[in-house]
Amino acid sequence: MENIALAEPGAQLSIWALFWQAGWVVKLVMLGLLAASIWTWAIIVDKLIAYNRMRSALNRFEQVFWSGQSLEELYRTLADRKTTGMSAIFVAAMREWKKSFEKGAKSPLALQTRIDKAMDLALTREMERLEGKLGFLATIGSAAPFIGLFGTVVGIMTSFQAIAGSKSTNLAVVAPGIAEALLATAIGLLAAIPAVIAYNKLSSDAGKLAVRMEGFSDEFSAILSRQIDEKVVAQKAA
Repeated sequence: MENIALAEPGAQLSIWALFWQAGWVVKLVMLGLLAASIWTWAIIVDKLIAYNRMRSALNRFEQVFWSGQSLEELYRTLADRKTTGMSAIFVAAMREWKKSFEKGAKSPLALQTRIDKAMDLALTREMERLEGKLGFLATIGSAAPFIGLFGTVVGIMTSFQAIAGSKSTNLAVVAPGIAEALLATAIGLLAAIPAVIAYNKLSSDAGKLAVRMEGFSDEFSAILSRQIDEKVVAQKAA
């Protein structure tokens, strides 16, 4: 175990001073936790912005979709754009619809199955994009307190070794070493608490967005199913 010099009575107990007085193991723990905390906040801000944009995009698409505009016209508008959310699901379904009828689809059931599969794949891709990086928040939320506790244990052990060597238990001598060790736990909690709260909120938000997209997928599947039946009846009549 590394040895550190005992702090002199009256030594400064500021956070900056405690960091520089800490051993190299504790310093590495603190720096790692600070980096994780910064990355956690970057993910939180990025996801909050992304989810707000997704909600706005879903609202705009639903407004246009249920406005009475023809599906063909809406598809031509979105086909060449970078789509997300419901727009991506809609384009995937319409693309499969058009390809199948251009090739002369003979089985309505097979066509419906392919369209549903295309929408499911589009929905899966959208959910993967929404939930990306949330796993990091869960990891930090569960692991950061223990990483900070590891730094605390190492710091306290090192402090006690130094105290035993000096044979002094004066509080002014002991306090700085204990304080710098406990600082690692504080930084661990500083990283973990926002990560846990953000993970729970963002997971809930992602779930709500998923429900909206799944609902649209089911509704659009029903619409296309009716149109398939109408086309089949028209072909038979002809």
